[in-house]
Order: sequence, then structure tokens, then C-alpha cells
Amino acid sequence: MTAEELLAFEEDIAREFEAGHIHAPVHLSGGNEAQLLDYFTLNVRPHDWIFTSWRSHYHALLHGVPPAQVKQAIMDGRSISLCFPEYRMFSSGIVGGIAPIALGVAQSLQWRERDTHNHKTTVHVFLGDMSAKAGIVWECMNYAAGHQLPIRWVVEDNGMSICSPTLETWGGPLFYPDVHRYSYKMDRPHVGVGRWIKF
Repeated sequence: MTAEELLAFEEDIAREFEAGHIHAPVHLSGGNEAQLLDYFTLNVRPHDWIFTSWRSHYHALLHGVPPAQVKQAIMDGRSISLCFPEYRMFSSGIVGGIAPIALGVAQSLQWRERDTHNHKTTVHVFLGDMSAKAGIVWECMNYAAGHQLPIRWVVEDNGMSICSPTLETWGGPLFYPDVHRYSYKMDRPHVGVGRWIKF
């Protein structure tokens, strides 16, 4: 998909949400299209695994889940927990909650690849800068590094911990272990479309 197609998808979801057609929270993306397109183009293969958080529409689309299928899941109220096992793509609305699941898959891949001598599948974990500070995430990162698991951590840093500046919330300077990190400015509110919606 192109950046324009990603943005158009989110605009469509925003309209559906504003009209009261989605009876659950939505977390829309905006501002990080170029970075995600670059990352997926350079690093992610169709057989890789994708794990992400509650802001996951772009990840699903870029990993090949058909837009109509992603939209239907969102319309059904699953925006913050999009899971498409057939595409090896999972998300979770629990802060940091996706990290141990991704770690388990990476551990399983390593065990299987030792038997088959196939080292071509990677687990990609996308986290916001707040989630990347959570204790469970750090434990998973350290375990993965210590056991050289086939996992890549991607910190999508918009400088915000929900609605508070991450630097002020956690103190600085911010430090992340050996991860891929990019910064961007969010074009949308943390959740919803910026106003109260009555269902």
C-alpha cells in the first residue's frame, strides 16, 4: 500500500467512528506512514510474524491483510485487538502485553529452526515509546538478546505516553536497548477522533 492509501483507510475509519458505527475505541494512525513503509519494505517478509499494540491498522494492512477484512474487524469492535492468525499478525490493547507472546513465538521459531536449519523467519514487535518502557517489555528484550532469538523490536516514538510527554513522565534521557527506533509526530488524538461520540 502507499502512504496515500493508508491515510485514506484511516479517514474512512474516522468517518465511520464519527457516525457512531463503531461501538468500541479506535486508535488511528497518522504521521508515520513513510517510516512504516520503509521498515516493511526493507525488513518484513510475508512469512514473518507481526506483533503490535492497539494502534495496529497500518501494520495489518502492510503485512498483507486485505483492507476489507481489516475494516470489518474494526467495525466489529476489534480495532485495539486486531488478530489475523492466517497472516501471522497479532495485536493487543494491553500495554506491553504483546511482548511475551511475541517472545514465545520467537523462542518456538528458534527451536524449530535448529531442527530444520532454516533461519529465515523473524518476529517483528512494534511498540510505542511508553510501552517500550514497561517492565515486562524490558524483561522480554533482555531474554531475547540473551538467547539470540529471531526477534526485532521496533519503537515507534511519538514522544507521548498516552497524553503525557514521555520524557517528562519517565525522566530523561530516554534510553532503549538495541532496537530499531524512529520518531514521528502524531497527526491524530491518542484515541478516537478528538470529540465525544455517542453510540
